[in-house]
Amino acid sequence: MPRQVDHAERRRRIAEAVCRLVDERGLEGVTLRDVAARAEVSMGAVQRCFRTKEEMLVFALGHIGERVGERVRARLVRSPAQSARTAVGHAATEISLLRDEHRAEARVWLAFVAQAAVSEPLARTLRANYAALQEAVTRLLEEAADDADRVAAVDPPREARTLLALADGLTTHVLIGRLTPAEARDILHAHLGALWERPADPPHEQHGTV
Repeated sequence: MPRQVDHAERRRRIAEAVCRLVDERGLEGVTLRDVAARAEVSMGAVQRCFRTKEEMLVFALGHIGERVGERVRARLVRSPAQSARTAVGHAATEISLLRDEHRAEARVWLAFVAQAAVSEPLARTLRANYAALQEAVTRLLEEAADDADRVAAVDPPREARTLLALADGLTTHVLIGRLTPAEARDILHAHLGALWERPADPPHEQHGTV
């Protein structure tokens, strides 16, 4: 009998090959032939999995987004007794890709971000990835605000958007050597510390006639 092909696993292998090539050469250096060689499959196998190079790149970008999301969830599950405030810090650190072991992933992610400026399919995938991350961070911020009685001071959706933008900015500055990873972490932690130290807004007085 012919050997069964695990198409999902093959697609993941191809996505990993794409990511390794992007890390080494940038997106412009990715060809179907090189991807096939790196994934140790035939050109025909790559073309059966993906109709076009753009479709392959979109899948690879989604693969990275899932990997980051899984790490965030794993980090939170690992310490279920932690406070929501601590969980926000863990999530922000993972999203920022500041660890040495995630440096290659950060280079690949930002290469895709740059290409997404001229590729609507990549931009659409990125928007979906960011939306999922924002939703998760918003929930954590809501829990942390409730725990710290900061409901009036913290706007969770706005703060989640701010954290995602800060994370991307820090990742970029570390990659170009503008900041060290330690300096970037200090900035991130200072931002989070200031968030919880912000005084709560006083309750609005109800004005009316007597």
